[in-house]
Amino acid sequence: MSAGFVDRPQVGRRFSKVAARYGEADFFAREVDRRMQERLDFVNIAPNRILDLGCSLGASFPGLAARYPAAQLLGLDVSPAMLDAGRTQPQGWQRWLGFGKKSGPQRLAADAAKLPLKSRSTSLVWSNLLLHWLDDPLPALAEAHRVLDVGGLLMFSTLGPDSLKELRTAFADGYAHTQRFIDMHDLGDMLVGCGFADPVMDMEVITLTYDDLDAMFAELRAAGSGCAMKARRHGLTGRGALAAARAAYEGMRRAEKLPATFEVVYGHAWKAEAKQTADGRAIVRFDLTQKK
Repeated sequence: MSAGFVDRPQVGRRFSKVAARYGEADFFAREVDRRMQERLDFVNIAPNRILDLGCSLGASFPGLAARYPAAQLLGLDVSPAMLDAGRTQPQGWQRWLGFGKKSGPQRLAADAAKLPLKSRSTSLVWSNLLLHWLDDPLPALAEAHRVLDVGGLLMFSTLGPDSLKELRTAFADGYAHTQRFIDMHDLGDMLVGCGFADPVMDMEVITLTYDDLDAMFAELRAAGSGCAMKARRHGLTGRGALAAARAAYEGMRRAEKLPATFEVVYGHAWKAEAKQTADGRAIVRFDLTQKK
């Protein structure tokens, strides 16, 4: 996959800018997180260490801690401001669980594609709505595979190609107005290519509605979710282009509301024993136990 589509520094700047009040605007991420956590009901795993990739304020921690109370929690995010806000401004449920104290989850500012962790040091890698902010998910998936121990699980969510399709359709100015979203089948192929076993992919469509286009823009900005593609318009959108987009979007109004489609992709896969060495040689294992 070609590189150079996503303005990664811009991603960090956007989320850092909204960090102080992100907890008031992350309802969509929290809903997707809730649905991801429900999927853990069908997974048999007792992790000793959980890595949350793209943890933002750490709002996934309470659910994971309640489910796996013996596990060490580590959150990683590209935005130091997000991590600081999560440390210094714990919400009520975080205080009850002891979050924000020195004994709480660890937080680390780092790139998901270059994890500063030892190989085979993690039991569960959790990632809610991160991958579409990366230029290419493959390095991050490969790093998740590296840091997982054998028998460990990767579970993630991201957005698929139909996300914000109305917004893309409304603008006809040649600029990017949404992130580039990758098809779930391509993500499944990436998982296999990284060495994961038994990948499972599924998706669902969530449609939010707004009174007008400005309300949708305000909500996306508050959640740090403005377009961060290099092909976005770097200056102000002209009045003519914006007026045309508003008119086009108005034509999609349903029951007095403007729709915004989000295709939510869920995936999970296991790290199995390696079948070959790094240089391609097959690994043959012998069972030396003797039967009596």
